[in-house]
Amino acid sequence: MILQTLLLMGPPAGGGQGGGMNTTGLILMLVVFFAFMVWPQMRRNKENKKFRAGIGKGDKVVLVSGIHGKIIEDSETTYTIETENQGRLKIEKSAVSMESTKAVYPKS
Repeated sequence: MILQTLLLMGPPAGGGQGGGMNTTGLILMLVVFFAFMVWPQMRRNKENKKFRAGIGKGDKVVLVSGIHGKIIEDSETTYTIETENQGRLKIEKSAVSMESTKAVYPKS
């Protein structure tokens, strides 16, 4: 009964604040979403890119998968790393974990 009454009521008469409040709320919700979700992710991506640009031949790194190694070759999109038992792996630069590398091998 109450649902039927609410559905039959419809929007308020006159050009009052009925539609304006909905638009303002939507805009506020989008700004909050952007502030808490998008901007921090953009900042992290920028930091990761800067970190990867700063490492090179001779640096020790940790991959996202947890593999530790030392960079022995650096090309445009890949690194060749040497693991503990002299095994060599060719990896994508995006596979290097900034957080793990900084935690395990802090630069002085």
